Amino acid sequence: MTWMKNFESRLMSADDAVKAIESNWRVFLTGNCSVPQKLLAALVKRAKKLENVEIVQVLTIGPAPHVDPEMEGHIRVNTLFISHNIRKAIHEGRADFTPTFLSEVPLLFRDGHLPLDAILLQVSPPDEHGFCSLGIEAGLVKTAAQEANIVIAEINEQMPRTLGDSFIHFSKIDFAVSVNYPLAELSMGKATDLSMKIGRTIADLIEDGSTMQMGIGAVPDAVLNYLDDKKDLGVHTELFSDGVIKLIESGVLTNEKKTLHPGKIIAGFILGSKKLYDFVDDNPIIELHPTEYVNDPFVIAKNDKMVSINSAIEIDLTGQVVADSIGPKLYSGVGGQLDFVYGASRSKGGKPIIALPSTATPGGGAPISRIVSMLKQGSGVVTTRNHVHYVVTEYGVANLYAKTIKQRAQALIEIAHPDFREVLEQEANELNYL
Repeated sequence: MTWMKNFESRLMSADDAVKAIESNWRVFLTGNCSVPQKLLAALVKRAKKLENVEIVQVLTIGPAPHVDPEMEGHIRVNTLFISHNIRKAIHEGRADFTPTFLSEVPLLFRDGHLPLDAILLQVSPPDEHGFCSLGIEAGLVKTAAQEANIVIAEINEQMPRTLGDSFIHFSKIDFAVSVNYPLAELSMGKATDLSMKIGRTIADLIEDGSTMQMGIGAVPDAVLNYLDDKKDLGVHTELFSDGVIKLIESGVLTNEKKTLHPGKIIAGFILGSKKLYDFVDDNPIIELHPTEYVNDPFVIAKNDKMVSINSAIEIDLTGQVVADSIGPKLYSGVGGQLDFVYGASRSKGGKPIIALPSTATPGGGAPISRIVSMLKQGSGVVTTRNHVHYVVTEYGVANLYAKTIKQRAQALIEIAHPDFREVLEQEANELNYL
């Protein structure tokens, strides 16, 4: 095992490892619950000695000291998805946002649009053959690690060994830091009467033998509570959380009827609790793959009866779906929504679903309708009116596919909150929609 000869020589402290990073470099930071915390802290500590280091990232969970005001001029984040811990920096102009489909993020590195000088990542200890698992975040990391000039990795004793196309050989790691700390956790969405009502309605649309995109949040989690009577469900998703455990153990989630990767849950990354991390460790039913594969709409479409479930901030009466901004204020990103909406729509028997509560209470004030006659000025359309199919609120389902503008407006008004239906109808008439 020749790889072992270099094992000890590549182990060092986090402070020493980040000395490899130089000014004006572009560095990819592994995200979600797999942020390499010791390496990030060491880089922040060293930041004052550096200038114009660009950190490219997507969603990160936990503290984000690299976007603190004192990092200006030293470290600047370029995020491809706006998470809550960097949203303020984006709004204040101290960080950058690059809109992109999640399926295309790794291609930005591979095809030279965002060439990487280095990557900071977290992996499991190497097995007897020298392979480290990328653990709970493989989707965006695999290609980034292959394309980066320098690979700097935390080897965490507590990182689970996930299977699939989710490995990097230790010989490819230039600088390694041995760590042993718990991974960040993200709890399932808190169930409410509203989310449960929407979840029940969505569950009614899911047929036996369907393959599902399962996200995280109150509504996707609520859906899982109403699937106990289903048979032979499967999962092909960018991410999943703790809810899959119950479905697997109850025999509902078998993956046996999947037309692509039968018998396997296919995902890019995992967000959840330690219980979930223990469950996925060396579990052959679960495979993680690069996001450019998992989120490719044409790969998704190979799953018959593909069901995608995504959320929205606002939707207009023609079917335009806003999901990444509140007016002109950037809020998140396109993520994988359109990847899965389009993939599910191309699937045999597929159902792309957009789910949202009928109202919102911005700032805790008076409720406003999320179904509107016209979008707020500056809003970004994530799912176009041409892509949208099913829209679900707590008041029912509107299927907009192949419907006229008049039919769409009527269907959406019917599932809007009753307090806003009259004014929506009036505004629709003024726009000559009805």
